[in-house]
Amino acid sequence: MPLPTMRRYFSRLTTTVVLCVVAAYLSVLSPTVPTAAAATGTFQQVTSFGSNPGNLQMYEYAPANLPAGAPVVVALHGCTQSATDYYSNSGWQKYADMYGFALVFPQTTSANNSFSCFSWFDSTKDTRGNGEAASVIQMVTHAESQYGSDTHRVFVTGLSAGAGMTADLLADYPDVFAGGSVDSGLPAQCATAQTQASSCQTSNQNLTPAQWGDKVRNSDPGYSGPWPRVAIWQGTADTTVYPVNATELAGQWTNAWGISQTPSSTQSLPGGTTESIYNDGGGKPAVELYSISGMAHGLAVSPGSNTDQCGSTGTYYLNYICSSYYTAKFWGLDAGSSGGTGSLTAPTGVAVTGTTNTSVSLSWNAVSGAASYSVYREGTKAASTTSTSYTDTGLASGTAYSYTVAAVDSSGRVGASSTAVTATTTGYAPQCFTTNNYNQVAAGRAHTSGGYTYANGSNQNMGLYNTYVTHTLEETSAGYYVIADSGCPA
Repeated sequence: MPLPTMRRYFSRLTTTVVLCVVAAYLSVLSPTVPTAAAATGTFQQVTSFGSNPGNLQMYEYAPANLPAGAPVVVALHGCTQSATDYYSNSGWQKYADMYGFALVFPQTTSANNSFSCFSWFDSTKDTRGNGEAASVIQMVTHAESQYGSDTHRVFVTGLSAGAGMTADLLADYPDVFAGGSVDSGLPAQCATAQTQASSCQTSNQNLTPAQWGDKVRNSDPGYSGPWPRVAIWQGTADTTVYPVNATELAGQWTNAWGISQTPSSTQSLPGGTTESIYNDGGGKPAVELYSISGMAHGLAVSPGSNTDQCGSTGTYYLNYICSSYYTAKFWGLDAGSSGGTGSLTAPTGVAVTGTTNTSVSLSWNAVSGAASYSVYREGTKAASTTSTSYTDTGLASGTAYSYTVAAVDSSGRVGASSTAVTATTTGYAPQCFTTNNYNQVAAGRAHTSGGYTYANGSNQNMGLYNTYVTHTLEETSAGYYVIADSGCPA
């Protein structure tokens, strides 16, 4: 079970009792995880995805004929669960088929933790470049290479211990993940040692939002944004991970974003759910908190065939609301990248009218019959506006962004998308990194394929993937690296 009463795990049980408890939990798990047939694709294990310093296993699912440029969603199970459990019960496969994206399911085992928990409480395993966190990033890199994925649309979600690791990953790798969803989980870096885990689960840590925000900022020093968009799901009757954790998470991520801790708006959703929305400076939701009245510890699902229904009930899969559906919509995965089914023509004359180090301004020609316009950044909906111009804010400096615009009629149907335009924000200062190929991959600056190492972005061959070959990489724009052995900046 997710985060299975870790207080009991950390208490002074006798060796015999501990072994009996672990044996009972593990007896309900299959000794191996089979490949499972899916609606249009295949759920399967990937046996080679990198050096795997965290000793994790990788499973994946993608719809058949997934086009290049699709997003990637990483989904982490809870304690005593498996990748198969999460794939079968969470509902994410339904939306991968419906909206078109790849799924990665990391899996840990009792070899790492007696209860098969992700180690969200261990700074040697849940920090940037280390242990399980580094293994997950290697899985992401493998999936991006395999599917030709959009590296600007990578997201991570998790339940319980998987949610604790999700929060850590968002803080460790804000340059990798565009968004995350923490389901019945903990704030990023709440615990740095196993002995602190129980206190995090059940107690108010009495930290200010700024102190929580510092834990995010200190996880990747020097990073200044944009920050991932974070969904927080919490049951009010959770006695395993107390609801105070959701309050701390909201304070942590609104502070990281530099926005108010007071919700911009609230609304009621199915299943006794209250959604609190915290907008960024441009009026777009940056953090969303979903509080589910009366729900105990688990992942909220809602079995059924409607678009907003998903998943299967079971141990720690609770029938309230389809959290995966609302999370996918929050991330913009339902928007696609090629417009909708409406009859309106694509806007013409889309042009970049200005850039700063954190913003891009656009304009376009009006479309007859349009009630509004949807603006897409890197294929994900960034805004809706009734104007024929828009300024996108909160962007990374020195970074190229692709934009399209689609007209929306009065009934909400989205027309064809415009031709894409690319805008590059100003002010990026090149950075240089000299180390061996193994460390370059672990730090997220390079990836591996067929035993060789390749620079992210430029895809230049750096030689064999080992600790003996050393290169200098220059980051010429965010996430784009070139070999600069002859001098840096090149």
